[in-house]
Amino acid sequence: MSKTIRRSVLIGTGSALPPRAVSNAQLAETVDTSDEWIVERTGIRNRHIAAAGETTATLATQAARAALAAAGLEGKDIGLIVLATATPDQTFPASATIVQDAIGANGGIAFDVAAVCSGFLYAMGVADSMLRTGMAERALVIGSETFSRILDWEDRTTCVLFGDGAGAVVLEAREVAEDGPGVLATKLHADGAHNQLLFVDGGPSTTGTVGKLRMKGQEVFRHAVTNLASVLASTLKEAGYTPADVDWVVPHQANRRILDATARKLGLAPEKVIVTVDSHANTSAASVPLALDVAVRDGRIVPGQLIVLEAMGGGFTWGATVLRT
Repeated sequence: MSKTIRRSVLIGTGSALPPRAVSNAQLAETVDTSDEWIVERTGIRNRHIAAAGETTATLATQAARAALAAAGLEGKDIGLIVLATATPDQTFPASATIVQDAIGANGGIAFDVAAVCSGFLYAMGVADSMLRTGMAERALVIGSETFSRILDWEDRTTCVLFGDGAGAVVLEAREVAEDGPGVLATKLHADGAHNQLLFVDGGPSTTGTVGKLRMKGQEVFRHAVTNLASVLASTLKEAGYTPADVDWVVPHQANRRILDATARKLGLAPEKVIVTVDSHANTSAASVPLALDVAVRDGRIVPGQLIVLEAMGGGFTWGATVLRT
């Protein structure tokens, strides 16, 4: 009998974007910027902005329901919800519990993780560990953000970069062949020495306010390319593969220039990189699952492929996950 191994297998994806789309040209009506300036530096052409009543939890719930539908499951089938966000609905309780109640998954495990743009990778790592050790059989892993609520709309160097949205995946613990599907390797990192390069200048314990996002873009860019290329290579090596084996890279959608530079550094063909930053900008923890859902639903990602997810965010935090669909 061939040897099997317990793995977290991806069985459904979903996403949600607020209906209100804002183009660069529309943004230029109120911000000192232009479509040409934004596209040249970031590749972003559009972003979605949450309306009154739309929150991180409501977007997360929409994405969760879409992922559940794709997996052929209901909320009661989920024993674990891990929601990555830097913009929760409340200081507490966790936004994951709001989603849990909305989908009827009450009684299981539900909590948030905070690792900003790397949040979804951190959430995947936590959920994978819990599934493999038997704490749950099925998990919803969600990235959801309403970054528009923490932007300084007078700072054109940051407010043009971000948008709101959510993405979700359903993972199921299964006994599979060693060359079968599932999460194969995850590597996560953080370095708090770079706190002041990308942060929010507020919080319950310091100012008692939400605060606004602050960023030193050029320094972040430099660290991102180096860190992402390194963690991609090391995670692939741990899984027993090389960049040449990869079918698709689904990166954090922060900046088209970062995506291109990271691919070049690893020797990855640009056509293997899923790019959606042009249509929804940087949605922080939501961007990886959003891009993943787009590529699954348009037929690019199919069963049996080797996929790499990667992200870097404030903290700094960064990480990568290798999985087979």
